Amino acid sequence: MIPPLDSFDESSLDRAFAALRDEVQSDGRRLNTAEAQEAFRLHWLGRKGGRLKAVSDAWLKHAPAEARRPLGIRFNQLKLDIEATLAGATSAPAQAGAAAVRGIDLTLPGTGHRPGVPHPLLETMHAVVGVFEHLGYSVNVGPQVETDFYNFEALNFPPNHPARDTQDTLLVAHQAAKPGRDRLLMRTHTSPVQIRAMVAQQPPLRIVIPGKVHRNDAADATHSPIFHQVEGLCVDTNITFSDLKGTLDHAMKALFGHSVTTRFFPSFFPFTEPSADVQISCIFCGGSGCRKCKYSGWIELLGCGMVDPAVFLAVSEERRRVGLDPAIYDPAKISGFAFGMGVERIAMILHGVADIGLFYSGDLRFLEQFA
Repeated sequence: MIPPLDSFDESSLDRAFAALRDEVQSDGRRLNTAEAQEAFRLHWLGRKGGRLKAVSDAWLKHAPAEARRPLGIRFNQLKLDIEATLAGATSAPAQAGAAAVRGIDLTLPGTGHRPGVPHPLLETMHAVVGVFEHLGYSVNVGPQVETDFYNFEALNFPPNHPARDTQDTLLVAHQAAKPGRDRLLMRTHTSPVQIRAMVAQQPPLRIVIPGKVHRNDAADATHSPIFHQVEGLCVDTNITFSDLKGTLDHAMKALFGHSVTTRFFPSFFPFTEPSADVQISCIFCGGSGCRKCKYSGWIELLGCGMVDPAVFLAVSEERRRVGLDPAIYDPAKISGFAFGMGVERIAMILHGVADIGLFYSGDLRFLEQFA
């Protein structure tokens, strides 16, 4: 019988679950036979009469809303402790029996375990994110299946805008009955997370967004229907294009070395105005010209710009729709910049990889080069 909890504060929960863990440990010392192990399993994990279910019925179902999360964390840890106790008792007789059958030759060399290493794409993505974390940016992530509103409309891609064609969007089937803004698709960039962050949080805001994106691209040496991006967003009062240039110049030097220089060219993105493409001096030839930079001395790496006021207005309207203060993203009072870069492109430049498909091939002969 599980007694009801009189209080749901942290100390009371700690005491209640500590008593249950002591009980698990005490029962776990007697698991010497298969029958004892099965009895332990039924006693604690049985679906009808198990003590874990009784804890759920007595505590979780009657907990106030604010106590459900801390209670749930302790409940899940208790379940893991029970399962670990049972697994340890179950494996011990099997290991002892197997050792007795085959014997152990202590003169044989041990089995070597090769340490794992990050995939080159993850390693590159973590390196980029780390640069901005050191600048005080926090990391945000979001869903890969997005709505049309967050992926397009809020980012100043109105319906039937020609810029949507460049996104090669993969749409989720059977969405025609939904309103246009609610139709689902595979996100084509990580920019929707910028909108979600602004809707949920007040400025000042400094976030970096790593993640996987999807486009209906035919696979070739430089294109893949699945790839990764790292985007960033900074919103505050008096943010200027100079802040953007200084931030990206520092980031490029941190990634590629202090000898690289950056330059900005006018460009177009619906969600920024003004917009720019960013190039860095070739890290292989130092800007003198080589095959890898097509003898230009420069490598185009990312896009950026100042957040378009239309984006702030869309965020304000969405905040109003969900019952939050819309005025804090008034474009007359705040400004911001955004940037985005492809992880695969940076990894290809850093490692001299000519075919993006190698990153997804699973070919160990290729991947082991990065071990």
